[in-house]
Amino acid sequence: MTMYATLEEAIDAAREEFLANNPGIEEEDASIEQFNVQKYVLQDGDIMWQAEFFAEEGDDGECLSLLSGEAAQSVFDGDFDEIELRQEWLEENTLHEWDEGEFQLEPPLDTEEGKAAADEWDER
Repeated sequence: MTMYATLEEAIDAAREEFLANNPGIEEEDASIEQFNVQKYVLQDGDIMWQAEFFAEEGDDGECLSLLSGEAAQSVFDGDFDEIELRQEWLEENTLHEWDEGEFQLEPPLDTEEGKAAADEWDER
């Protein structure tokens, strides 16, 4: 899992990965049907992003499906407004790091690490 500091970096990396996984397709000929994204909050408060593109709608990936059809194709083509994409994201789907490399929607409150992470999140 590779995460990026900005959503734009995550999208660029996802585009490159899609093209690398589909060597017979040129960037301008790519037909994208699904755009997936995931937002992470690290223990230190940094926000990281991960993104994926798929040629078929309904494909499973590591991220949550955000856009499909023409909207997904527009993001792949670089025709998007990052502010609008961020507004589309549902905050309740954000994953929080509660232990190094361990992410959950909410911290486990039955462990000392989980309680510490919840306290940090509540302070923000």
